[in-house]
Amino acid sequence: MKLLSWNVNGYRAVLKKGFADFLAASGAGVLGLQEVKACPDQLTDADRAVAGYRSAWNCAERKGYSGVAAFYKTQPLAVSSGFGIKKFDCEGRVITVEYPAFYLLNVYFPNGGQGPERLAYKLEFYEAFLEHIESLRKKGKAVIFCGDVNTAHKEIDLARPKENEKNTGFLPVERAWLDKITGLGWTDTFRAFHPEPAQYTWWDYKTRARERNVGWRIDYFFIDREHAGLVKDAFILPSVQGSDHCPLGIELRQ
Repeated sequence: MKLLSWNVNGYRAVLKKGFADFLAASGAGVLGLQEVKACPDQLTDADRAVAGYRSAWNCAERKGYSGVAAFYKTQPLAVSSGFGIKKFDCEGRVITVEYPAFYLLNVYFPNGGQGPERLAYKLEFYEAFLEHIESLRKKGKAVIFCGDVNTAHKEIDLARPKENEKNTGFLPVERAWLDKITGLGWTDTFRAFHPEPAQYTWWDYKTRARERNVGWRIDYFFIDREHAGLVKDAFILPSVQGSDHCPLGIELRQ
């Protein structure tokens, strides 16, 4: 099964930019979207069932903000939203689909900008989310999480690390969480297959950074170490347009 993830920066906007064609050609078993900025009641039936996929949504209480969705070919065993903490769940940041072999959590992690309060919120979210996935891990099946983590882990993961050492998204305190999860045995699937530099998933619109590939790798697929052998490939799709992020994915063994 192929699993994909994409921060679309507005679902209704990306619908006008060829999303249906992309999904139809993708071969994805499941596609997780982040920052959809829409709720099901704002969409038509056709918008929610693109290319023959069914979908599940978790939208924020605040209209036009945040939100995640999962598009799938095969009906999951279960679909759930959030992870049980209201201060985080009200922003519509997590949707989980469960299949016989794995849990897939599609996540739009908070941005640390807009001041110290939001950075603190982001770090609290990180820790609460880690506790949640560690509890799922104890159930025995594979746990995979994907989405916009809003932090580049290592210097190799952004084009200009020195210039961004004091900027959110590359602060030591943010990067320390990624050190922590990899230390606990969560595998960064893309890096397991691709150790080379200049591989990014987000580029700033304002500076037309994509044309020069001055980007950041802030979108990820992680899997628990016990089941890392299930992943036979990991990739990013930088040629796919429609958002300031590009899609990324993994392919699982049968």
